[in-house]
Amino acid sequence: MKIRALIVIFLLAITLISGSGCIDSSSKPVKETGLEEMTDNQTDDQSDSFNYSIKTAPAENFSDKSNTLELEKESSFSGYYRKENLQFEAEVPTYSLPLQASEIVNYDDFIQKIPLKNESRDLLYRNGFVVIENGTIENQFTVEQIRVNDTYRVLKVADVPIFITSDSLLHLYHIQFDETLKRVESEEFYDELWKLDKALLEASINDYDSASGREQEAARRNAAYFAVALSLLQPKPSQVQAAEDSYDFDEAFPAGSTKQYHFEVPSFVKKEVEAELALIEAHEGFATSPIFKYEEDYSQYVPRGHYTRSEKLQNYFKAMMWHGRISMFLQSDMIIAEDPEKEAKIQTIQAFLISDHFDRDKELRDRWDRIYKVTAFYVGYSDDLGPYEYAKALDTVFGNDRYGVSFDNESLTALNTELEIYESPKIYGGTGGIIQTGSETEKETLEATKGFRFMGQRYTPDSYILQKLHPPALNIMDLLGSGRAKEHLKNQGISENEEYKKAHISLENEFKAFDEEDWNKNLYWAQLYALKPLLVSCPEGYPTFMQTEAWEDKQLNTALASWTELRHDTILYTKQEYFTGPPPPKEKRVQGYVEPVPEFYARMLALTKMAHRGLEEMEVFDDQSDEDFTALENTLEKVLEISIKELNNKELTDAEYKFIRNFGQNIAPMLENVDIKSQRSTLIADVHTSPAGVLEEGTGKLDLIVVAYKQPDGRIVLGAGPVMSYYEFWQPSGERLTDEEWREMLENNPPERPEWVESFKV
Repeated sequence: MKIRALIVIFLLAITLISGSGCIDSSSKPVKETGLEEMTDNQTDDQSDSFNYSIKTAPAENFSDKSNTLELEKESSFSGYYRKENLQFEAEVPTYSLPLQASEIVNYDDFIQKIPLKNESRDLLYRNGFVVIENGTIENQFTVEQIRVNDTYRVLKVADVPIFITSDSLLHLYHIQFDETLKRVESEEFYDELWKLDKALLEASINDYDSASGREQEAARRNAAYFAVALSLLQPKPSQVQAAEDSYDFDEAFPAGSTKQYHFEVPSFVKKEVEAELALIEAHEGFATSPIFKYEEDYSQYVPRGHYTRSEKLQNYFKAMMWHGRISMFLQSDMIIAEDPEKEAKIQTIQAFLISDHFDRDKELRDRWDRIYKVTAFYVGYSDDLGPYEYAKALDTVFGNDRYGVSFDNESLTALNTELEIYESPKIYGGTGGIIQTGSETEKETLEATKGFRFMGQRYTPDSYILQKLHPPALNIMDLLGSGRAKEHLKNQGISENEEYKKAHISLENEFKAFDEEDWNKNLYWAQLYALKPLLVSCPEGYPTFMQTEAWEDKQLNTALASWTELRHDTILYTKQEYFTGPPPPKEKRVQGYVEPVPEFYARMLALTKMAHRGLEEMEVFDDQSDEDFTALENTLEKVLEISIKELNNKELTDAEYKFIRNFGQNIAPMLENVDIKSQRSTLIADVHTSPAGVLEEGTGKLDLIVVAYKQPDGRIVLGAGPVMSYYEFWQPSGERLTDEEWREMLENNPPERPEWVESFKV
């Protein structure tokens, strides 16, 4: 990745820590140093500013711009991340597998409430746990299929011992992550983007009126570019609520929005703008852009993820997708025209005209910075060059005084030479068509797509892995440390060819070099880091059911489902690449259990606090968001404390058992102000595009896990809790699925689950 950003808030002093969540009881935990609050020489201005410089460019006087962001490779938001150093020994007594029903104290009572088919009983005896689908349970018990807190509530009402799952905490975090992003987009970013696009449209019209030749044509196309963005943002009459109708007011634009968000498409670009908008609205796949003369994948403009929840979010999605995907190329390779070289020069002039206005106008920079800074904290930094890089090139070649400068061939050559020192994108986003695979082809294509994107989509490690190794998503989990993913890839014959092995070794070496700061540079990377403890084998000292390969498969399922939620939440910004003993006394109550993965809970707690600190400082939070994140932090702190006690084989207090028993109502307050649609476990995200179509990653209805765990008094008991379900399948590229379409597919014609889930689920 060519650019990173640094908000200098905290002095990082963290040592590299083990990636294992199931820490061997014979090993001493790695000591981890905390973070200092702030450096002594940091000023208030530094803590609030968004400062830019270019890591590959000469360190000249670009820092005098009043609101700039430093883009050093080593820089990140990791200063917000603080994780507790864990000290514990895992020493849970084991039981022998396969289990016998007679060994389980509450077996008869449990199966009266949750009947198990013979195949499910066999898996329970063999592994110490089993996952069952909702709908397999008859009249005695019906579990809520799509909302986590309702599942716990129903289990409590049925007096079934509660098993608190890692899936639950991941899903709760997803809800808070998605809700805060959705709110700031709707309440703030939409207006900021409208004002930004409108100001740059007006500047482009002025450029057009005062220029001639290639510069005038570049200005004309910029006017078309920003007119398309504004047209996508602009409320249509059918999207605006009317007092006399029964429209869902939460989903529609408020009355008067048509007048508030009004502009006129300049007559000299009307034809191209209308043609571009028609392709976007048809979203049928690849077609030649009327404005930019290269192949664009218009199927990407179908609003997906949480962007189907309101008309405003749908419009914001389309406009930001336009800004994130449309590139102004430096080279002519991808351009389809009679004179591609001429077209490339015009596009390059376009980028410099935009960047020059951006560089001169602090208000423009402030609006751009606000959107980019917050979204960078969520997802990361652009994989493409943008206005700061191009403005830097202008400064380097022409100096700060650029009055009267023209973009003749000599000037363009000097500017292109300067831009050559900046890195090319690392992920091919499909602009220009789908390319053939192969390292040389890939390198040449990435060079050919180097250019300017106004608000480029972001580099993420999972997209990078899929580009290098291709689907399935098991490749991502393999690189995150899953031995079972590696085994499944081998069994499927995916990892056996020499080209794959070479690329895999290269990626392994690259990922091994990442330290804790690298992994926690933003919320996206930090969530992937939090998943890593779920993907490792658990040694002796952990509960028996956790020492099985089936459990590793179940955790692999959990990690993939959580990753799918992450891709769903960030689908607009993430750059998608293309290519027994005697029974105890009956009066003693059977108690619940927390899935004991302390390192996972510690990382999730650090991630949640990182999000809380960062978004609060960036003024994204409202009071409700602050309360909800605080509640989630308190919940994570509690399950972390309980899980360590469980691994130490210590009896929990009555209050701790009560916390487990009442888990559903404990988490309910943080969901009170979240609409039902946002709490559903059923969602979809397309993550990869190829000639075969798009790879869809989906989460389905909640499954129920039944676990045999040993209590400190030696009894083996059964408990239950919700777990996520995961799907991966191909879909035609012109039919990218929305959440609503995915839910209909689940009801009528669901795809098959991965074969490897059969180790823990019937």
